[in-house]
Amino acid sequence: MQIEERLRADIVEIGRRLHDRGFVASNDGNISVRLDAERLLTTPAGVSKGFMTPDMMVTTDFSGRKLTGEREPSSEILMHLAVYEHRPEIEAVVHAHPPTATGFSVAGIPLDRAVLAEVVTTLGSIPIADYGTPSTSELADAVRHYIRAHDGLLLANHGALTVAHDLFGAYYKMETVEHFARISLVARQLGGERLLSREEVNRLQGLRDRYGIAAPAPLCPPAREEGKEGEDVSCQVLEAPSQPGARLVEAQTVGSGGAATRDCHLGLLDPDDGIRLTYRELTALIADAVKQLR
Repeated sequence: MQIEERLRADIVEIGRRLHDRGFVASNDGNISVRLDAERLLTTPAGVSKGFMTPDMMVTTDFSGRKLTGEREPSSEILMHLAVYEHRPEIEAVVHAHPPTATGFSVAGIPLDRAVLAEVVTTLGSIPIADYGTPSTSELADAVRHYIRAHDGLLLANHGALTVAHDLFGAYYKMETVEHFARISLVARQLGGERLLSREEVNRLQGLRDRYGIAAPAPLCPPAREEGKEGEDVSCQVLEAPSQPGARLVEAQTVGSGGAATRDCHLGLLDPDDGIRLTYRELTALIADAVKQLR
């Protein structure tokens, strides 16, 4: 089987998996892969990713100009081109709307806490790129800001983006992002995550070389803030409190500001050991309050 023929088949298979897992709906999402130094193979616009065929794929150059194909390339090709421009080692890009991860992006909550060892070693931190109107250069600019330092991004109010050295690698990272988001949501609903300590995170980073996992950028020092607007992010911000001698840090010991405060406002944490309500109890209280207003 020729390389291009195999890549077309791989895109079809990944599109089917995205659709079957509910990571996309209708015609959402897009996939691309480098063919060579001058050509890109991408999904067509206006087609469900669960019902594609190899002949539907479109080739473009790296300025987005269509070279072959009966259909038009993905409307979000600019976002993909931004990745390939700033990450020359990247061979494939997957964009989808996995529901839980997209929920985090809509809520403005990045997946930047050291919770799962597997995520720390494979993706590190998963930030939220600023909102940009889909199919415009705004979205490409938002991705460009973070892509040098991250293999996985949430897109504000839009979905997620993952990149890798091959198509299935990019797809598997999308699975990881959504799986991590589901676990994080459940843990926060149960009272909050226990975080890996900074010392344990450093140990895990040391394992990356053993497993042959190349990180796109190092972790930021604990006091380092994310890059300012307009600057490319050069390191990964990961919340992992230092506690020598400990592998896990209880959620209550996380600092009083920042992400912890944000989750308190969302009702995901209980910082003062106050009264906890189930969803049914909260609904009943709201209904009673509405009756009182009437």
